[in-house]
Amino acid sequence: MTKFILRITLLTLLTCFTAITSKAQIGYDYSQYDFGTSVAFNSFYGDVQTSVSTKSINFNFDYNQTPFVNYIFEFQAGKLEGGNQNTDLLGRQFAADYTYYAFRLQLQGGEVIDYSQSHLANALKNLYIGAGLGMIYSNITSINRYSILSPGYYTPGVNSASELFLPARIGYELKLFNQNQRPDVKIDVGYQMNIVFGDELDGFKAGAHNDALGQFTIGLKISVGGVTSYRKQISY
Repeated sequence: MTKFILRITLLTLLTCFTAITSKAQIGYDYSQYDFGTSVAFNSFYGDVQTSVSTKSINFNFDYNQTPFVNYIFEFQAGKLEGGNQNTDLLGRQFAADYTYYAFRLQLQGGEVIDYSQSHLANALKNLYIGAGLGMIYSNITSINRYSILSPGYYTPGVNSASELFLPARIGYELKLFNQNQRPDVKIDVGYQMNIVFGDELDGFKAGAHNDALGQFTIGLKISVGGVTSYRKQISY
């Protein structure tokens, strides 16, 4: 009888301890892996005088070392366009398809600030900065190298290019929590400046400055597994 009572007591204590431990983890768990997609609105800065807005689509896979330290692998495809052969003095106008592959490290405010005692800090914990390295490929689909306004003026270049670039990004990741207070869905809004280490994405080789691509993006990320725990509560 004594052994039976002892077993029941130990089982009850173990059950209570498990329940307390499980409850203590609510708000601490997160997924280490995310899959996401986004749409970007592009502005190209190169050897053309007139900027034309274009769009692209991005797919990314994230490894989350913590909820606020993210390693991001991404693929993007879209269009670049710029110039106006009828109004620009140099006559440069182009359109191109492009793809890029990039790796980026992202640091969010929650990793370095105490957000448990302030509503403002809690809101700022999802603000992030990031940078990395990538390769971008462009293929010219149409181009004008001659100027109408300056007869005889010609700009040389190539019809395809591959360049290294540095993606520098600032943004905000709005985390949506499930019933266990785990951030399984995220809405990402950001601005990214892609600094290209070359001058031929637009098909023109001119001037002393390299090309650049500015992007305003909005996207969605979904957790896909690898649940683990963080050192402090994520949601307040």
